[in-house]
Amino acid sequence: MFSASPRTLKVLAAALWYSGAIILLSKGTSLLLEADTLQPGRNWTWLTIVMGLCIGWLKVKFIFRRACEKNLARISLLSEPKIWQFYRPGFLLFLAAMIILGSTLSRMAHGNYPFLIAMVTLDYSLATALFGSSVVFWKQQAFKRQTGIPANGTDSQ
Repeated sequence: MFSASPRTLKVLAAALWYSGAIILLSKGTSLLLEADTLQPGRNWTWLTIVMGLCIGWLKVKFIFRRACEKNLARISLLSEPKIWQFYRPGFLLFLAAMIILGSTLSRMAHGNYPFLIAMVTLDYSLATALFGSSVVFWKQQAFKRQTGIPANGTDSQ
């Protein structure tokens, strides 16, 4: 009961990864537009996009890519994968805490231009890191269906 294939877990992991990127990009854009409404024409408003992309790329290179690789390797080593094992419980708790913190900080930023700019930079950097590191799913063919491999690991012809 609740068993799943490693492929299913990898697809779920990717779905959560991409969902986070899309949500953060959307939230960041909304905050960016609010910042531009508060102080139209400021260079910082648009420079924050570049800052978010640059910081995000560093996160891809040094943190997120490795985290993604480690999770896919962990999934591949599960002997009897269960549907909830697409991420470790500790990661899911950390993610829940980050969502609550990010949501709280975003609400606090409304009407405060410097705070909005900081939140946009944070959201764009995380979205960039998630999108950028998602290439690992494709490089490792996480979505590829496994073709009939016999249980004993030998080719039967």
